[in-house]
Amino acid sequence: MPPTPDPPQPDLHRTIEAVWRIEAAKVIASVARMVRDVGLAEDLAQDALVAAIEHWPRQGVPDNPGAWLTTTAKNRALDQLRHARMQQDKLEQLGWDLQAQEALIVPDFVDALDAARADEIGDELLSLIFTACHPVLSPEARVALTLKVLGGLSTAEIARAYLVPEATMAQRIVRAKRTLSAAQVPFAVPRGEELSERLAAVLSVIYLIFNEGYTASSGDDWMRPALCDEALRLGRMLAGLAHAEPEVHGLLSLMALQASRAKARVDAQGHAVLLPDQDRRRWDTLLIRLGLNALERAEQLAREQRQALGSYALQAAIAACHARAHQAADTDWVRIVGLYDALHQLTPSPVVMLNRAVAVSMAYGAQAALPLVEELSRDPAMQRYPWLHSVRGDLLDKLELRELACQAFEQAWALSSNARDRDVLQQRIQRLQSS
Repeated sequence: MPPTPDPPQPDLHRTIEAVWRIEAAKVIASVARMVRDVGLAEDLAQDALVAAIEHWPRQGVPDNPGAWLTTTAKNRALDQLRHARMQQDKLEQLGWDLQAQEALIVPDFVDALDAARADEIGDELLSLIFTACHPVLSPEARVALTLKVLGGLSTAEIARAYLVPEATMAQRIVRAKRTLSAAQVPFAVPRGEELSERLAAVLSVIYLIFNEGYTASSGDDWMRPALCDEALRLGRMLAGLAHAEPEVHGLLSLMALQASRAKARVDAQGHAVLLPDQDRRRWDTLLIRLGLNALERAEQLAREQRQALGSYALQAAIAACHARAHQAADTDWVRIVGLYDALHQLTPSPVVMLNRAVAVSMAYGAQAALPLVEELSRDPAMQRYPWLHSVRGDLLDKLELRELACQAFEQAWALSSNARDRDVLQQRIQRLQSS
């Protein structure tokens, strides 16, 4: 047995981690094109990573580490394909009938090599994105698999982000790979109407990841920046690959504009700071520029293709109203109300209407908005939504109905599962009780 290699030094270890985070998706995509199996491709890519950990401390980091990892993983894939072809040849020699051979679902060696040589990395990455987000998987499995194979995150990192045990997340990822393999999901970018349908699923997965990072649904932290960063990276990757799709740029714009406020959303003590109270000097101007440019691209493509803005672009346009305002008082709330009207026509939702009610209150006053919120509160599902009660409490507070406002904030506090959100609500309750 060969001796176990010494672990890499801390600096080299960080370098390898950084390279893997950047290159993992490309390596897996290249290999998946050859073996037609995302799970096997990831295993082969992980083998290449192990080889890097063994060889780079002695040989140094290659000039092109991504190419080194890809070549190493592809060589292992070729070994797998040769072995599979040998097994197939043996079965043929033994006289197995055609049905038994097909049941093995062995990829054709020559075809796989031809596809690997002919395919561009962009197509490979797109294929990987669409495969990881295939509708045969549950939404939770799509998110986990996307973060694993495209985000380059470890199972432990994904489990921590979603507050589940590592073993649970590992099982979820393994089941997702098996489901894709059992369903024989093709490693390819869909075409025609299927492309539009599947693109919507891909965008929703990326936005789910971003939202969980931007406003954590539970736990002690208000935000999980690593998830926001991964979603933005995936969004930029997809915008580069599917550059003619308006909604891809719309989503990138929305995430960039929201992420630009991240540093201003908490104070020095880690307490949440709501949008009207944020120090806008702390907003990230580079992300704002990225977001506004992406929104302009989405609008341009929509005009050229003679189609209305999609839901992500409309939400980005709302975020842009905030980004363009140098102070809260400059916000164009009337335009925001109109954008929420357009968004509701496109994707009717009580949450959209709740956000519209907030915009109405800022544009026309709390008295105009309260009946809208009261109407929404008749929906049983919305009664379980903490932010309906929080918005209602805010409007009642502005109308100086303090006892009713306090009751509304208490309902919101009881329904919220995020510790930081509850802190904000508790402060509102205490202020009302002491006034």
